[in-house]
Amino acid sequence: MDVQIHPSWKNILKDEFSKDYFAELVYFLKTEKQLGRLIYPPGTLIFNAFNQTPFNKVKIVILGQDPYHGAGQAHGLSFSVPNGINPPPSLVNIFKEMEKDLGLKMPVGYGNLTSWANKGVLLLNAALTVRAGEPFSHAKMGWAIFTDAVIQKISDLKEHIVFILWGKFAQEKQILIDETKHFILKAAHPSPFSADKGFFGCRHFSKANELLAKNGIEPVDWTLLSP
Repeated sequence: MDVQIHPSWKNILKDEFSKDYFAELVYFLKTEKQLGRLIYPPGTLIFNAFNQTPFNKVKIVILGQDPYHGAGQAHGLSFSVPNGINPPPSLVNIFKEMEKDLGLKMPVGYGNLTSWANKGVLLLNAALTVRAGEPFSHAKMGWAIFTDAVIQKISDLKEHIVFILWGKFAQEKQILIDETKHFILKAAHPSPFSADKGFFGCRHFSKANELLAKNGIEPVDWTLLSP
């Protein structure tokens, strides 16, 4: 498979693309397609997070678990939905926290976070594809090996990155991060089932910007304007 991914990432991850597990993952995805199974996001958007945030631009990493499995929701960015799709509950809670933390008025009925990605926020899911209507259906097919390698590369090759880990699953990735040169912010997941157990009030958006500024890195403008 000719992976359609930003050249900066293609160079950093070239060894991963040549490994057996990745070949097996590609074979699995082709088989899914041959069987007529609907996969999200569309093939051109599987590596959207990497194309929107080149390696040299990464300042913050927000780690999600699985792409949205509903029609039209997934477009390759964790927690984000395309134009015309209402924000899912977790993203609604993220916006609520941002409003309290930063005083920003977040848009209603709009949840496309591409502008964050363009400003250096890598919106990375641990699995990059999912079968329609079947959450976590691709989670154990090799994607975790790949995205763990992504986190490891960022940790090894960059400095002063802010990793935002919401929920137990994301926090299990902490072991991949060198905390002597990076920053980790942890809280409960923004899901309605857990947001009131530590996500609300975490102030991760202002805290991330404070950490960047202290290290001479331009903070992220979290403003999100709907079209």
